[in-house]
Formats: sequence, C-alpha cells, structure tokens
Amino acid sequence: MDAIDLVLVDLLQTNARLSYAELARQVGLSAPAVHERVGKLEAGGVIRGYRAEVAPEEVGLGVTALIGIVQDSGGDTDDVLATFREMPEIESCYFMAGVESFLLKARVGTIAELEQLIVRLNRTAGVASTRTGIALSTKWENRPQPRGSRTPDAS
Repeated sequence: MDAIDLVLVDLLQTNARLSYAELARQVGLSAPAVHERVGKLEAGGVIRGYRAEVAPEEVGLGVTALIGIVQDSGGDTDDVLATFREMPEIESCYFMAGVESFLLKARVGTIAELEQLIVRLNRTAGVASTRTGIALSTKWENRPQPRGSRTPDAS
C-alpha cells in the first residue's frame, strides 16, 4: 500500500458512499484509476466490506454489554468460538491476554434478554465463568482510525 491507498482507506472509512469521481478528485487521480485501486484493496482483504451504521436503540437493541469469558482449561477454543458465532446477540468477539480468554460485545433489547444470554454463555461447554459490564451510554464507537494523510502529497 502506498500513500494514495492509505488516503483512499481513510476516506472510505469516513464515508463509504463516496463516488469514485469524488475519491479521485480528493487524491488527484482519475476515477478509473481509483476504481482499480479500490478493487485491489478489496481483493487483498484490506477493505473487508461496506455496511450501514445503524443506531442500535432505534432497532430495539438498547442494552449493550461487555462480557468477559474465562475459558475452562479443558475447553476447546474452536468449539467455544463456534458456539459464540451462533449467538446473534454477540456483535464482536476479541481473544484476550490475561485471565479472561475472550471479551464479547453483545446487544440485546432488554435486561431480561441479557440475563438469558449470560445463562446460555455460562452453560456453554468450555466456559468456566463470565463477568459482565453494562454500558450506560455509548459516547462513540466504530470511530475510523486515519491511516494516511488527507492529501497524497504529504509524507
């Protein structure tokens, strides 16, 4: 990746709906050249997808919880992860260093639904214990991290 690719990634993280023409204008290339570069970034796995950012509370998911998972020493990590993947409430899963093996971000509609999820997690083979924190509010999330500069000339 060169400086222009980094700027394209930065621009698309901020607004994935920018047209190739607008991207081209901002990086000083032609729209076909930008289209080719973006295609290569997608094919290379740098850009993994595009999606709408939805307000969770507006779609009935007003409770956000961070759940630490302590894995049972005899539990198979792949099996535990496969079970987590089947739970649609789990939005993110991080493999951690330290006492807790995983940190999950879950979204549910109610505290009762969170309780049901925690019970299911605690009954999962390979899970020794859980520790849950409930977010009172979200100040920000999914904030793009700028990878390049806003102008391809700057180095």
